[in-house]
Amino acid sequence: MSESTVQIALVLPDLLGTYGDFGNAVVLEKRMNWRGIKAEIVPVMFGEPVPDSCDIYVVGGGEDTAQTLAVKHLREHPGLQRAVTKNAVVLGVCAGIQIFGESFTRADQITHPGMGLIDSTSHAGGSRAIGEVLATPANNLFEGVLTGFENHQGRTVLGPAAQPLAHVKVGTGNDGSVEGAVQGRIVCTYLHGPVLPRNPQLADLLIEWATGAKPAPLDLPAVTQLRNERQRAAS
Repeated sequence: MSESTVQIALVLPDLLGTYGDFGNAVVLEKRMNWRGIKAEIVPVMFGEPVPDSCDIYVVGGGEDTAQTLAVKHLREHPGLQRAVTKNAVVLGVCAGIQIFGESFTRADQITHPGMGLIDSTSHAGGSRAIGEVLATPANNLFEGVLTGFENHQGRTVLGPAAQPLAHVKVGTGNDGSVEGAVQGRIVCTYLHGPVLPRNPQLADLLIEWATGAKPAPLDLPAVTQLRNERQRAAS
């Protein structure tokens, strides 16, 4: 394997893959390959050590029990935490935004410690947020509207060290006001779809962070059509 190959760790897809969020890793790999950038997906299954040498880490969604098991595993195999200290890029979806925080309180009202990677706390809300989301990227992170499908009961409160990924126009996101979190090179979101096929500009931001270079444009009419359809459906 070439040292120039960008490695994308798909972390615990057997626990945190409820909504097809493995597709986020596939999109990152393909969008780099299409540009002539060597990239490969490195699956990390439950019970296996987490490497600290990958360039991008992708974590998907899961239910309460899966979240608790995932935190236990990641604490026992702290490769992801070590990778963060080396400026690796991390994408956490749904369960990711909860377990990456300081703590998360499940629907049974039991509070569990998180991984402390982002300055946030999460708790179960009174009603489940289900449906399309439209949000405006915060701090000019990328162009265009952030879209996705949410299906969660969690509510997340950001502390001062974390910034929102976007400001909600339609849907709930973290709390009805903001969606997701950004802290360093960690990006979290409640959005499925998966989120990166629906938001290629976000995928390219993660690629830029991982490679140190702004990716060349890609002309993919089908992607543009999908984005337009989803925006119309949510409006």
